[in-house]
Amino acid sequence: MSAEAIQTRRDWLLSERPASRVQARLGRAYVAWRRFSANRLAFLGLLTIIALLLVAAFADVLAPYSPTFGDLKGSRLLAPSTAHWFGTDDLGRDIYSRIIFGSRWTLYVVVLVAIMAAPIGLLVGTVAGYSGGWTDAILMRITDIFLAFPKLILALAFVAALGPGIENAVLAIAITSWPPYARIARAETLTVRNSDYIKAVQLMGASPFRIVLRHIMPLCISSLIIRVTLDMAGIILTAAGLGFLGLGAQPPLPEWGAMIASGRRFVLDQWWVAGAPGFAILIVSLGFNLLGDGLRDALDPRSGDQ
Repeated sequence: MSAEAIQTRRDWLLSERPASRVQARLGRAYVAWRRFSANRLAFLGLLTIIALLLVAAFADVLAPYSPTFGDLKGSRLLAPSTAHWFGTDDLGRDIYSRIIFGSRWTLYVVVLVAIMAAPIGLLVGTVAGYSGGWTDAILMRITDIFLAFPKLILALAFVAALGPGIENAVLAIAITSWPPYARIARAETLTVRNSDYIKAVQLMGASPFRIVLRHIMPLCISSLIIRVTLDMAGIILTAAGLGFLGLGAQPPLPEWGAMIASGRRFVLDQWWVAGAPGFAILIVSLGFNLLGDGLRDALDPRSGDQ
């Protein structure tokens, strides 16, 4: 593509008077991408998450050994080497292979929690903000009750009631993760509830349900995406904490928190057993934090084009 064609395409995307909704949406996406790509740390975070996705997708190809079976007699607690890059654990299992397969469980947790918690928080926040009155008071007081407890403590209580297991851990984390999203959605709704745009929709005869669903919720999506991305690190740490305490993923699943728990007995002499999964949690959490910071700068409508 020639330089003139590229410039013409850029001018079309940055037009102040778009001719269609598609052009307007593509223009906003292009401006957001320019802001995001200019942030090198945010781009590094994006590459980290893409790498995590690829590792999880091709775990069967990348892992040289089984994540659940090992050579207990000849490969127990071996130091990192060319044969076992991250060493082996107390059951002779290759830690590198377990970390690779553990990335799937990490994605499993964060994706399910995001799918479950974000819509609940969005619905509660927009309904409370638009309705006001006693509806707002009741919904926000329920939200305050959940916010009054530390997330990990509340998740522990729910898992203890539901029973240990990765599915119950996901459900418990989702139950404790929606209140901040509800607060953000309510604040966004209060900002636009009395705007001329919403008044015009009301004069056209739209029902409150349609106004909330079609006109207010889409305005809250960008702020919600940013908060969800920033919360991913906390979700990973909470899931790892539950696994460490034996209330999350159960053996022999290669979940990173459970791997740290099994390696804490050897942390002084065979540090790699707990150190390798701990470093994996650090890298992935840092990647999500960097990505979230970049999205916050890129999707902030009050930021100018840079």
